[in-house]
Amino acid sequence: MGIPAAPMVTIAFKDLAKTNAAKRGMPLQRISFTPHPVWGKTDAEMYAYLEGNDPVSGKPLMKEVVDSLTRPLIAEESKTGTVTPPTGAPTFTDTADNLQQYFLDNGMTDFMPIILPTQEKVDAMLKATSHKPDEVVGKMTPARGAFPEWSYTVQHVAVNAVMAGATPDYFPTLLAIASTGISALFSSTNSLVSAAVINGPIRDTLQMNYGIGAMGPFNQANAVIGRAWTLMSKNLDGGGVAGETYMGSQGNIINYNNLIIPENEKDSPWPPFHVQKGFKPEENVLSFFFGFSIAQGQGGKGLGMKPIPHFHEAMSANCAPFATLYGALFILDPLVAHGLGDLGYKTKDDVANWLQKNTTVTLKDVRTMLFSAPPRDSANLPDDTVIPKWPRPESFVFVVCGGQTNPYHQIANMSYRLSVSIDKWT
Repeated sequence: MGIPAAPMVTIAFKDLAKTNAAKRGMPLQRISFTPHPVWGKTDAEMYAYLEGNDPVSGKPLMKEVVDSLTRPLIAEESKTGTVTPPTGAPTFTDTADNLQQYFLDNGMTDFMPIILPTQEKVDAMLKATSHKPDEVVGKMTPARGAFPEWSYTVQHVAVNAVMAGATPDYFPTLLAIASTGISALFSSTNSLVSAAVINGPIRDTLQMNYGIGAMGPFNQANAVIGRAWTLMSKNLDGGGVAGETYMGSQGNIINYNNLIIPENEKDSPWPPFHVQKGFKPEENVLSFFFGFSIAQGQGGKGLGMKPIPHFHEAMSANCAPFATLYGALFILDPLVAHGLGDLGYKTKDDVANWLQKNTTVTLKDVRTMLFSAPPRDSANLPDDTVIPKWPRPESFVFVVCGGQTNPYHQIANMSYRLSVSIDKWT
């Protein structure tokens, strides 16, 4: 026997909780509901929730929770089930317009027209890898622990690649993304976003844009690789279903294509990011990031505005309140990176060390900041004690990208996850 558990969910997620329990074969799972929201409530307001009634059942909430933990399960409540991912019809023959509508009606698109994945196009995609069509690439879920993981094959990835508008030479990159199991559509009430930095010769092989407008809609490879990641996150793990497997309260425009960032290695004064992670310069590598947002900044030597202090100001404004949970990904135009060197910051470590020491908060801020914890030895220190906002310089990542029309930078409140080889999927 396991340890008894009784889920408590706010009423805003009633349908989500009941639907997911039923999909797992537990339609009668005992779930207690509280009023919504719980965010920002005082202790007195929270106690009132606990001392009141379940807004769904109308029963006293805490008595209901105790009963759920102590009453023996009846036979129907003891049943379990499994989740079988939908596969759809093996073939579908109709007009092109009706096929488009079929994909749209079944939630398999990003609500923009797709390239229809005909057998001919899928077969052409599969020729771009030495891996077999039925080889399992990985498993993905909108949120580990909250939803089951779906597994998928090389052929499944190929179908989504075609739908996104990929050509076969993009396919190893898309397989590398799929192999990580990282969904671009993470289920959270926060409207989270994902990014991938691409390094190595493949940036030129695919004619990716790492110069002017690199993160805008100005290059097929940049756009399609990002879009394919979103489509895979919908179709290979059941993600992106608003109100069921996606709960971002407002959503985020970045989820359409994600942030695809080919590094401008040739104009950078620093080693490329994948070399920092132990790869060779000639290897093709994807590095993944995850977090909240991105904001543009300006600051350069010739503008009477040193970039380092401006980084500090921008981070203070745009990287809160989840400061210690997510890091800061700096995307620097080559002009900014070289300007930092002219100011005496010759390496990325030089910049990171300065920022970690000079981007500060008071203990009072940390003690009230969501997902942040004060240093262990700070219990007896006064609230106005100043400490670094990020505990480690490693929280800062620097990538060079841009076309040198002006010394601009962008800062994403995102943390590094992992790096994977693209070459192994050729």
